[in-house]
Amino acid sequence: MMTNSQEQSVNNNQNNKHNNSQNIAVPNVISFGQLWRREWQVKQQGAVQWLYPLVLFLVIITLFPLAVGSEPQLLQRLGVAAVWIAALLSLVMGVEGLFKPALDNGTLAQLVVAKASLPLWVLIRLAIHWIFSSGIVAVLSLLAVPLFQLSWFETGILMASIIVGSPMLLMLSAVASSLTLSLKNGAVLVPLIALPMQLPVLIFATGAVDLFATGLNGLPILALLLAGSIISVLVMPWVIAQTLKMAWLN
Repeated sequence: MMTNSQEQSVNNNQNNKHNNSQNIAVPNVISFGQLWRREWQVKQQGAVQWLYPLVLFLVIITLFPLAVGSEPQLLQRLGVAAVWIAALLSLVMGVEGLFKPALDNGTLAQLVVAKASLPLWVLIRLAIHWIFSSGIVAVLSLLAVPLFQLSWFETGILMASIIVGSPMLLMLSAVASSLTLSLKNGAVLVPLIALPMQLPVLIFATGAVDLFATGLNGLPILALLLAGSIISVLVMPWVIAQTLKMAWLN
């Protein structure tokens, strides 16, 4: 027969095992779904911030035909470049609020203290920002048909070039935004840092549409842009996360 002390030690061991199993079964980890739902709600609440770049895009592509005239050949020749420049400017103008509010209101500090995956949070935040910026801009590029008298085929290629090239543009802008996060007037420096790195994407994208317009094959250029966007999406969130963590520590 077991003594009272032996029974008590056995019960303690069983309780310890039960507590350990509960700790293992319920880890304190912020899931992908929680981060996505939170960032989606934050984006919807700040509608004015993401509507301003879209209005800027519409203003540029609407005023451009009025400035250069109504000659069809001139509009067709400049239409692709005008839409891409408007898309680039609207994207750059909308990145100053990507990470600054999260640093000011303590969201970034909470994520670091909770040991959440900062690269995953950065990727989710940028993906939602892309949907509300470049994703909508790609749809609005259909206005190039009545404004610049482009064909539906050329406009479709233009939309495809924006879809495959804009993720890389967004990642480059996000890197510039994270580098200037701790500066007092860092938002002014973001376009100066990001635009020189984004110009090759603009040149390749407009060149691909021009190749299709002249009957040549522009698919290799679009594939190159897509590959660059995929690499940027896989690598840049880690770089941005480390930069944000350093900015929070400082």
